[in-house]
Amino acid sequence: MRELAGKVAVITGAASGFGREFAFACAQEGMRLSLTDVDERGLAETAALVAERCAGTPAITQRCDVANAADVESLAARTYQEFGATHLLFNNAGIGVSGPTWTATLDDWTWSIGVNLMGVVHGIRSFVPRMLAAGEPGHIVNTASVAGFLSVPGSAVYCATKHAVVTLSECLLHDLALAKSRLGVSVLAPAFVNTGIAESARNRPATLAATNPLAKPFEDRVRQAVRSGKLSAEDVARITMDAVKADRFYIFTHPAIKPSIDSRMREILTDAPPTNPMP
Repeated sequence: MRELAGKVAVITGAASGFGREFAFACAQEGMRLSLTDVDERGLAETAALVAERCAGTPAITQRCDVANAADVESLAARTYQEFGATHLLFNNAGIGVSGPTWTATLDDWTWSIGVNLMGVVHGIRSFVPRMLAAGEPGHIVNTASVAGFLSVPGSAVYCATKHAVVTLSECLLHDLALAKSRLGVSVLAPAFVNTGIAESARNRPATLAATNPLAKPFEDRVRQAVRSGKLSAEDVARITMDAVKADRFYIFTHPAIKPSIDSRMREILTDAPPTNPMP
C-alpha cells in the first residue's frame, strides 16, 4: 500500500508509545486519523501534538476499550460517519503482565486476553468487513511482539496472547487471499522498546485488579530491559510504515532476535526440549 495521502488510518492504543508514533507517521504521510485509547488524557495529548506537528491533519478521537466489542464497533461507525473509509488499520493497543505461570490470576488472564487478543479480534470484526465492502486497497497491522515467537520465563500470559495474535494474523492473511481482496496484513513483532507497556497497570480496570503475587521481580526485569532498549517507538513506527508500503507480512524491528527464534524452530523440529531464550 504505497499511496497514503488522503487515506484514513485507524489507530488503537494511540495515547502513547507505538500508537502515538503511528499517529505522527500517518499524519506526516497526509492521512486522516481516527485515534482511540482508554487513556483519554494521553489521547488528547496525542491529538494536540499531531495538530502541532502536522497542522491541518483531519483527526477524530474517541475513548474505546478494545476489550469491549461494542466500543470497537462504535469506533468503526464513527470513523465511517466522519471519513467514509478505513485504509490502514492498526490493531495496536496492548498491555503486559508478569509473574510465574502458576500464580497468574484469572484477572491477569481476563485483562490480557481482552486487550491483547480480543482487541485485535474486535478490530478485525468491526473494520475488515467494511474495508472489504469498499473494495479499495488497504492494510491491517496487528501488534504482536517477539514474545509471539518465543516462550519467555515469567511471561506466560503475555506470550500466550501474543502467540495468538501471530497465528490470528497469519490466518487473516490466508483468508483475505482466498477472498481475492485488496487488503494486506502485517504482524509487528518488536523486542524491548521504551514505551509505556511496562507501566500497563496505570490503565488496569478496578474490576480486574487481582495481580500475580510473585510478579515484582519479573516486572522489574521488564522495566530495566525496556529502559535499555536501543530502538525508540519512533524508530518502530518508521520501520512499520516502510513495511506497510512494501506489503511485508512479518515486521521484526530487532533482527538480532532472529537466532533465538531459529533455535526455537529447530528445537520443535528435532523434538528437543525448549531452552530459555533469556537465561
